[in-house]
Amino acid sequence: MTNILDKFNLAGKVAVVTGGAGLLGREFCRTLAEAGASVAVADLNADAAGKVAAELTADGFPVRAVAADITKPDSVEALVQFTLKEFGRLDILVNSAALDPKFDPEALAKGITPGKFEDYPLDQWNAALNVNLTGMFLVTQACVKPMLAQGKRGSIINICSTYGLNGPDQRIYVKDGKRLAFKPVYYTVTKAGVLGFTKYLAAYYAGTGMRVNALTPGGVYNNHDETFVQNYSAKTILGRMARKDEMNGALLFLASDASSYMTGGNVVVDGGWTAW
Repeated sequence: MTNILDKFNLAGKVAVVTGGAGLLGREFCRTLAEAGASVAVADLNADAAGKVAAELTADGFPVRAVAADITKPDSVEALVQFTLKEFGRLDILVNSAALDPKFDPEALAKGITPGKFEDYPLDQWNAALNVNLTGMFLVTQACVKPMLAQGKRGSIINICSTYGLNGPDQRIYVKDGKRLAFKPVYYTVTKAGVLGFTKYLAAYYAGTGMRVNALTPGGVYNNHDETFVQNYSAKTILGRMARKDEMNGALLFLASDASSYMTGGNVVVDGGWTAW
């Protein structure tokens, strides 16, 4: 009889994580590696991807870094070919790369544009669509080909957001009566599109071993301003923001055979944000 923990074992599997050097991307790479997978850390920032890979390699995990611009088909194809050359196969894709306006201290120091809908720049709208949706489309299209060639088996996890389920409450971006910023229109629109993309692919691959699901995180603490933390936390049932490691269990569940009867679904890990 199979032990339940065996279903979470990814030994012999190969994963690609886009946005692998990001706050959650780094966590996802380590989670998959600790579960036994070989991991390609893909990120636009080659140096940052290299650091993630170096840390995990130093811990004894088979991890490689690769620079990738997910908006460029040639770069995406190079990412897939690199993975196949290094590891020989491809079983898991985590689409984590995305443009996401942050409100942590580093972002505030750079000066956040208010993001008002009435005069939101078309170039920023187009850039977000290009990364958050077209980029996901290109990477997935390229990665499913070797998965299908291996016998129509694979797990694709698309990272969504609670703002893809609900509209942003713009009141949480106010401090001492002064507005710091608006969560811009593109974020809700593109993250809602991620769910549509997920359901389309799951239905498209009906009858095969291909599974496609979404993971929807709530707000993750990253040294945010205390007022923002209080504003955000007040809207969650658990009364706090997430820790950066609190998406890892759901990610591993979706990547592994533990979720073998799940496709076209969405696992929401938001502290209860969307429950009321």
